[in-house]
Amino acid sequence: MGSAILAIDQGTTSSRALLFDTSGKQLAVGQEEFTQHFPHNGWVEHDAEEIWQTTLNSCQAALQQAGIAAADLSCIGITNQRETTLVWDRASGEPIYHAIVWQDRRTADYCAELKKDAALVSSIQDKTGLLLDPYFSATKLRWILEEVPGAREKAEKGELAFGTIDCFLLWRLTNGKSHATDATNASRTMLFNIAEQCWDEELLSLFNIPAAVLPEVKDCAADFGDCEASVLGAAVPVSGMIGDQQAAAFGQGCFEAGMAKSTYGTGCFLLMNTGAQLLQSQNKLLGTVAYRLNGETSYAIEGSIFMAGATMQWIRDGLKLIANAAESEALAEQTADDLSVYLVPAFTGLGAPYWDPDARGAIFGMTRDTGIKEVVAAGLMSVCYQTRDLVDAIGADGASLQTLRVDGGMVANNYVLQKLADILNVEVHRPVITETTALGAAYMAGLQQGLFQSLPEIADKWQLDRAFAPQKDEDWRTAQYQGWQDAVRRTRSS
Repeated sequence: MGSAILAIDQGTTSSRALLFDTSGKQLAVGQEEFTQHFPHNGWVEHDAEEIWQTTLNSCQAALQQAGIAAADLSCIGITNQRETTLVWDRASGEPIYHAIVWQDRRTADYCAELKKDAALVSSIQDKTGLLLDPYFSATKLRWILEEVPGAREKAEKGELAFGTIDCFLLWRLTNGKSHATDATNASRTMLFNIAEQCWDEELLSLFNIPAAVLPEVKDCAADFGDCEASVLGAAVPVSGMIGDQQAAAFGQGCFEAGMAKSTYGTGCFLLMNTGAQLLQSQNKLLGTVAYRLNGETSYAIEGSIFMAGATMQWIRDGLKLIANAAESEALAEQTADDLSVYLVPAFTGLGAPYWDPDARGAIFGMTRDTGIKEVVAAGLMSVCYQTRDLVDAIGADGASLQTLRVDGGMVANNYVLQKLADILNVEVHRPVITETTALGAAYMAGLQQGLFQSLPEIADKWQLDRAFAPQKDEDWRTAQYQGWQDAVRRTRSS
């Protein structure tokens, strides 16, 4: 075995595989997009077979690019889009339905019925740290078992397996020998008691989920089994698994309570480490597992925004205002500082801190002077404003943000990061390595294999590329944010 680490980063719009050495240097990357399926309004699905094939192709492309054979790998780490829900046949390994994506809102009516019971809503948050919402896996899994013919009967007999995408990839990599997930992914199902670190019998009963379908929950750094030699060309241990947002925080070295990162990919996810304390938000944020190592859990508070990079993808592919995302920075730089056009990207509802599944997207403040550059800038600014929503909610919960480490595809855009610093009135730090999600998975796998000895050793590898300091005054900040809040009010469903 060599010392190179293969990190599988299975995302919402593409599957990627990255190779790292033990210094954290990226050696190669393979990436392949896959199809988004929208069978009905508010429904979002993925073909799990396409996810598996694009993942496999990406792994092979990365190995070929680096000139590394699978036998030269030390280990594999997996990170993934969270909450996306999949059920497959244990005998054949074939999915019984498309993967239902985290963005999917098909169970909104069912959740609305349950929300009428305030005590139930409170109990779910106490146990899971989560809000009762279609976003999480539990109601998606229930839907599959209820709606796919014969599914419930097979599930009761133990013939079906449930998992988030990490779990499915592990099953395929190990040729069905390992049905396991990690504590971070389990914590996003709304079936896992994050205080007691176990599947919750009352929640399984509530959602009518047979325990027989559930995977084993392990630490994030653990022995998950070996990738079969027939898959990549050599048997390689899978030794790290962690949900994508927790992986980004881990790759950013957010190991101390109070450290925070925000990832700007398809959505935007702000995660603040709260250490051994599980903070129950009073402002519609989520309590979640940051990571679990050696049986010890570190917690985080998280705010989730559904549309960040996906907003720019819509501007590019839906409106065709730009040919590629890179054009957006130059266009936005041409707009006035006091931009009065607001784009609220509630295409699949609003996430934290609103949790309004029935809100829908809108553009406000347009005049005859409004053109492509103003709409593009408004799309970029919506990411900054939504992050401010999250930071204000975190502050109301008693946690203080001093600096914000950022990562994800959008952080190459200097306009976004400067406006983010201006709106938040905090320094925004972009690291040298912005592929921190995959890097976090690599660090986790390497930790299990002894390639890294401690969290401080990993933290020391973090390097600053550029710090963005606030340049605007409070009057500007207040005026711009009030305009955003007014726009949001007008998109709300109630």
